[in-house]
Formats: sequence, C-alpha cells, structure tokens
Amino acid sequence: MPTDGSSTAPAVDVVDGLARTLARACRALAEAGRPQDAGRLAADGWVLLRHRHPDQALRLDGTMHHVARVEQRLADLAHAPEEPLMTLTPDRIVDVRTEIPRTRHALIFTTFDQLPFGTGFVLVNDHDPKPLYYQLAAESPDAFTWEYLEEGPEVWRVRIGRIAEA
Repeated sequence: MPTDGSSTAPAVDVVDGLARTLARACRALAEAGRPQDAGRLAADGWVLLRHRHPDQALRLDGTMHHVARVEQRLADLAHAPEEPLMTLTPDRIVDVRTEIPRTRHALIFTTFDQLPFGTGFVLVNDHDPKPLYYQLAAESPDAFTWEYLEEGPEVWRVRIGRIAEA
C-alpha cells in the first residue's frame, strides 16, 4: 500500500474493471460493424480469465453471446448467403439443451478435447453457439472445423470437427 494515505484497489477489482471495460469495447466494436473482431477479442480475454477469474470470464462469455446476435442481425440485413453444409456423418450428438447454461461450455470443451483427430460431433443447442466458436478459435486456432447444419430459430445444430495433426 502507498505511504501517502491513498489506497489501491484489490487486484480482483482491477481485473473486474478491466473485464467490464473489455466487454463494453467488444460490444461497441460489434455494433460498429466488426462483430467477428469483437468476438475474437472477447474470446481472447475469456481465455486469459477463465481459470483464475471465472466470474469475469463469464461476463465476456455473455459479451460473446451479444456479439453473435449482432453478427446474425448484420448478416440478415445483408442477406448473406449461407455456407455449404458438410456431408460428413458425425460420430456423436451432444445435445446441451437440457444442461444448465453454466455447464454447457465445459461439457462441449471436454467432448472436443476427447475427440480423436479427424473426427467430429454435432452440437445441438437452443441458441446460436457462435460464442463457443470464438472460444475454440482462441484456444485451438486451426485445430477445428465448424459447420452449421441447422440455424434456429428453435434449434441450432453445428458439426464441430477436430483436425488431424499436421
């Protein structure tokens, strides 16, 4: 503590403040028409926080969900063409709709980590799992594939594959 009588905020307050600031900046970046950059930035922050500061990481997870909605809204406005669907048959279906929200991403990451290289699974969710895409891209760049099979409004199905080691 400083000897001049001033006090310093505990480290967790600083981390919390930085997470709030990053979340606001990512939302503004998304609203400014750059949702993919915003999602990647929020995911990078999430990776740094998720183990030691899970509450602050949860804030960025919420930001990624917001960014995904903005991205979808912008795509709808632009009438963006859909990407082609994969023809691969999945090895497994992971339906997280009945899981409590705070355990969903952990279950998905565990499933992905246990995948043999060159295989995949179909994620079934009740909302667009785009924030998960950003998280996978931040933690495992160039190690996965992501293909929408169904895009709402009630059910989303995404084939997530694990790319073979080079």
